[in-house]
Amino acid sequence: MRWLCVLMLWAVLPGMAPAGHAQDGAVSGREVLRLTQEYLDAAPKRYIGSPGHAAAEAFIRDHFKPELAKGDFVDDRFTALTPIGPLTMHNLIVKFPSISPTKRRGIIVLASHYETNYWLKDIHFVGANDGACTTALLIALGEYYRLHPPQGYSVWLLFTDGEESINKEWTDRDSLYGSRHMAAEWSADGTIGRIKAFVLADMIGWKNLNIDRETNSTPWLLELLAKAGRETGLSRYLFKHSLAIEDDHLPFLERGVPSLDLIDFEYGTPSDPEAYHHTEQDTMDKLSATSLQVSADLFLELVKLIDQRQ
Repeated sequence: MRWLCVLMLWAVLPGMAPAGHAQDGAVSGREVLRLTQEYLDAAPKRYIGSPGHAAAEAFIRDHFKPELAKGDFVDDRFTALTPIGPLTMHNLIVKFPSISPTKRRGIIVLASHYETNYWLKDIHFVGANDGACTTALLIALGEYYRLHPPQGYSVWLLFTDGEESINKEWTDRDSLYGSRHMAAEWSADGTIGRIKAFVLADMIGWKNLNIDRETNSTPWLLELLAKAGRETGLSRYLFKHSLAIEDDHLPFLERGVPSLDLIDFEYGTPSDPEAYHHTEQDTMDKLSATSLQVSADLFLELVKLIDQRQ
């Protein structure tokens, strides 16, 4: 009777039902939502070169003080040539080494961009879904892996800078600055050969979440995402739409790294599916703890499945 009452309570209280079969000690969607608000309070406008951009870097850094102390936090500072001249950018990398007794040599990279668009700097664009909630998700995943060190491959978090274009018109040269730089750097030092999978989070916090079948992504990783959906009971949040997206996974795909983009590009109204994208309407009220719980559970399950794949 007690369990029946609990199940009935979940049924009548919106957002209270568990999204799926989360792992023990897993990331909380409510906590990610709270962290997103904190991030926006600290750095609402995060375009490159602004005080908010520096505040965003400080916010991320402050959440990884233990990793910083151990030398597992890296600030990849670089200068990008942009349509408005050279700009200093920062990729931020947090490393969680595997504690596997077999010392498996390999890395799973979990990534998201953290800045907002330069060309939207003069309006109140905060990018709650587009950059903020996925930054919060990565921070929460980092806190999870701090307490539950990876048992298979090492897990690295990559907070990319300069994903957005400087000018309003997106081009191959004016976009993906951080991921292009990071892919080149890791190619030069040999790291890229150790990356077993690159998994990107983008725009996966909004209330009507359904993650696209992103067709640029590596097919076996799309298959693992489908399996992760089945294993967690979250298949209903996957693959309503199929489309190809230009995103931070492309520079890694081009260098032969298996890569997957978890993105829900449809972000708006039935009459205008992109109504909130890159507008002042990309705000906290569009997000939900349930969607962020779904995203967190899928990420954790994907890491487990990639580990099992060998």
